[in-house]
Amino acid sequence: MPRPASLFDEPSPGPSQPISWVTAHCDGGARGNPGPAGFGAVMTDAKGNVLAELSGFLGAKTNNVAEYSGLLACLEWALDEGHPHLRVVSDSELMVKQIQGKYKVKSPDLRPLFDEAKRRIALLRRFEISHALRHKNKDADRLANEAMDRGMGKMPSTAPASTAGTAQPPAAGTVLRGFARDGTIHLLGGASLPDGAFVKIIPE
Repeated sequence: MPRPASLFDEPSPGPSQPISWVTAHCDGGARGNPGPAGFGAVMTDAKGNVLAELSGFLGAKTNNVAEYSGLLACLEWALDEGHPHLRVVSDSELMVKQIQGKYKVKSPDLRPLFDEAKRRIALLRRFEISHALRHKNKDADRLANEAMDRGMGKMPSTAPASTAGTAQPPAAGTVLRGFARDGTIHLLGGASLPDGAFVKIIPE
């Protein structure tokens, strides 16, 4: 199959010319699977300078659809901004291995997203994708959660500044909001509870 026409079909840099890579740390998530979903990405140059932060709310989608949406946003940005060499770092092992050709794409929901990602990748001069654990993708994860907060009509959660002394736990009967992910309840607004506290959970 012939390679699609690319925006970057001019000659590649010679051996003595360094390649100017852009790195994209991207993430996607859903509160529920499916549930309110969003993606986030941080684009940096070869020196680590932030070129752009991307995020978007997707409505009710699955985690995997959100991960692919983050990848597609990174590819679109690189093409629109004229960056022909893109490295993507994602904490979605499934998506990374599917793009690398190590896993098959069996989901009918993911197939069109995969096909579109491969089409955009073919327009770049060089492309790499690798897997990283979530703690190495913190900023992208933060942007994805902020996108979900915006879409759900909530302010992005922020951690309180550290202060001297011990924070007092909320009084009994205080209503705290949060969301469930991977079997764990994450409280919004920087709220916290002491170990051993009993709670009543009411799904919204």
